[in-house]
Amino acid sequence: MWMAGGGIKGGTTYGETDEIGYTVVDGKLEAFDIQATILNQLGFDHEKFTYEFQGRPFRLTDVKGKVIQEIIA
Repeated sequence: MWMAGGGIKGGTTYGETDEIGYTVVDGKLEAFDIQATILNQLGFDHEKFTYEFQGRPFRLTDVKGKVIQEIIA
């Protein structure tokens, strides 16, 4: 994934794959982490950003998302 602007460090590479790009070797992330980082940069606390559905509170980042501090300027 490529991100730019909004407080993201320019020229930063995060994570590493094997020689053929098939398996993550270092810095494995989930989509929830990317969503949490984007929400953080938009000024939202992803842990408090919930909505009610069928009587149960849900978060866009489920219970897993974490902000990727290493790429934030």
